[in-house]
Amino acid sequence: MSAYFYESNEQNGMPSKQRAVNGGHSQRSSVDDYMMPEEEWERESVLDPAWERQQKKTFTAWCNSHLRKVGTSIENIEEDFQNGLKLMLLLEVISNEQLPKPDRGRMRFHKIANVNKALDFITSKGVKLMVGAEEIVDGNLKMTLGMIWTIILRFAIQDISVEEMSAKEGLLLWCQRKTSPYKNVNVQNFHTSFKDGLAFCALIHRHRPDLLDYSKLTKDDPLSNLNLAFDIAEKHLDIPKMLDAEGE
Repeated sequence: MSAYFYESNEQNGMPSKQRAVNGGHSQRSSVDDYMMPEEEWERESVLDPAWERQQKKTFTAWCNSHLRKVGTSIENIEEDFQNGLKLMLLLEVISNEQLPKPDRGRMRFHKIANVNKALDFITSKGVKLMVGAEEIVDGNLKMTLGMIWTIILRFAIQDISVEEMSAKEGLLLWCQRKTSPYKNVNVQNFHTSFKDGLAFCALIHRHRPDLLDYSKLTKDDPLSNLNLAFDIAEKHLDIPKMLDAEGE
């Protein structure tokens, strides 16, 4: 998800990967697919429309899980934050702090002023941003998604810590420890380790064993496992459904 803030390999001084071209589309050999490091999956996903659509849907759901607390929501993430009003409101809800009074005009400079107030607030929390207000006002999807991911990192993930590790490392270790007793679960990353749905189900069962019978689950039915986990999380644990099982 953080891929939207990455520079290209060439810009970072890394050699570009050679690709074979077939019918105008880049292809990678199956061997390269298996050998590619996980961080490279994220970096290359910047150009993947399917990944972009999934991010858009997931981040929209995350924003709405907070905005619904104040009786509003967004439908189109790159359009509904353009005037800065709902963006400022989102930040107030998740931070429990009050931002400066927004400009209520409809002209472009009013929108830029509001988005800048939101970005200034994020920056005041020690976050280095690589997005300008004009890009949000202009509806730049990639930069809007990158901004939302930065907000998620700062306000939802950053405070997670396990044994002085980073938020991501600490969360991964927590998942590993919670799921270690469960058959067919081996959490090594946040990508392939969750694809069959068993890790999600194991986490639920570890804390609420009354909600599902883990012994009846199988790796051979990932779609059912994922749907089961997401449905239970939404209905019984008040965790909004932010992912589609089919998209996993």
